[in-house]
Amino acid sequence: MKILAFAEQRGGKFKKVAFEVVHAAKKLAEEFGGESVALVIGKDIHDIAPQVGGYGIHKAIVAEDNRLEFYSTTAYSKIVAEVARSLSADVVIISASAMGKDLAPRVAAKLNAGMASDCIDIRRDGESLVATRPVYAGKALIDLVIKSPIGVFTLRPNVFSPGIPDATIASVDKLAVNLTNSDFSSKVTSVSVTKAGRPDLTEAEIIVSGGRGLGGPDNFKMIESCADVLGAAVGASRAVVDAGWRPHEDQVGQTGKTVSPSLYVAVAISGAIQHLAGMSSSKYIVAINKDKDAPIFQVADYGIVGDAFEIVPELTEQMKKVLGKE
Repeated sequence: MKILAFAEQRGGKFKKVAFEVVHAAKKLAEEFGGESVALVIGKDIHDIAPQVGGYGIHKAIVAEDNRLEFYSTTAYSKIVAEVARSLSADVVIISASAMGKDLAPRVAAKLNAGMASDCIDIRRDGESLVATRPVYAGKALIDLVIKSPIGVFTLRPNVFSPGIPDATIASVDKLAVNLTNSDFSSKVTSVSVTKAGRPDLTEAEIIVSGGRGLGGPDNFKMIESCADVLGAAVGASRAVVDAGWRPHEDQVGQTGKTVSPSLYVAVAISGAIQHLAGMSSSKYIVAINKDKDAPIFQVADYGIVGDAFEIVPELTEQMKKVLGKE
């Protein structure tokens, strides 16, 4: 079995999800006695490509072009599909990040391949490759096997451990990129980055989220203070985003971002099924809500029934003491 792993980068730096995908591909190749190869696409990325070697893949293919500095759905999908064909790849693995969710189905269409999205497990079962993914807004899990000659899989961020990197350096093959203007019918012309000083929501190990029960946007300062003490990202429910209290990029849920942190703290969030779909795979869930019957308590590992305006500030102060951040 030959496996192609798309290693996502932004601004000349690998995203954490790149190493998760690379390590998963390496482990899968070992199970099948096959080979795994990483693909890196972008501008001025030749020097970072060897880093994938530390996560188990010893060969990287680089598609480098100034026009690939920003993600282009048409150009990137063309390159991934062409590389998969040239390698006679049996499997293509991509992260279920914002980029991956757009890229993977386009690649699958070009390869006439079956696709399994948002997988939380991928493994060998006999001679078959079995993927596990959530369905029904996270209420159930299904195992599936792709029957087409090539399969495309996206992996949920923060679920697959990238492992501990070693000092191995991957060899790099440069791909002769043959792109025309028609391959950039869809392109990014500029990027505006908000520097919040906090981790990316989908890659964060800890997330503190607030809901409509906070009563207004000014009260999110309490959530931000708690998050900053923990080195966490700040999330929000859909009701909060719809009310204009927080930007859409903070939304966690079925119509927002799917997250899988080690710790998810839900403050004044009732726990509608749409929100649970986006965070129920978190390792530990802490819920703070004054309604003891709130659905969030059904999935929480730890629950505190009480007034968030009393509990969160006190919790923040206690964490400062424990973490030595007074």
